[in-house]
Amino acid sequence: MTYTMQEASGVARQATADITQWLQSLPETIQLQNVENDPNYQQIDVDLLLTTTNGSYQLEIKGDRWHKTGNFFFETHSNKEKNTPGCFMYTQANYLLYYFVTPRTLYILPMPETRNWFAANIYSFRERSTTTPVYGGGHYTTVGRLVPIQTVIQEVQGVKYYQL
Repeated sequence: MTYTMQEASGVARQATADITQWLQSLPETIQLQNVENDPNYQQIDVDLLLTTTNGSYQLEIKGDRWHKTGNFFFETHSNKEKNTPGCFMYTQANYLLYYFVTPRTLYILPMPETRNWFAANIYSFRERSTTTPVYGGGHYTTVGRLVPIQTVIQEVQGVKYYQL
């Protein structure tokens, strides 16, 4: 499967916009800061800083269009050619907000619990890759595993689900 950079960034922008709006509407939200363009947070793969009446959290957003498959795509390599690990493998976020832009379904996955569970079970899941053309020619390959959503919900404590 091949995606254009424009398609991928469009999904990411939509996911960030929808999730930001939802988080800001929650009564427990005190402050929400987007740090996507901050190099310090890019290094640890964190997109949002959320302060609520219950505490402060670092959040990573993953937007996806393929809700009908019934799977999450947990990225193990963001750029196979450069051997760059996937965000799922190194994010220091407290929660991964996995969002299907259509039908606006959000899963909140506790980290590192979800990653630890995934690492222990990684070979149970089918590996898939996508290629994305880059400006000026060439492409890069993203590699990950297809992980059934219901399996994650059943086997990882603390997963939450919302219809936005």
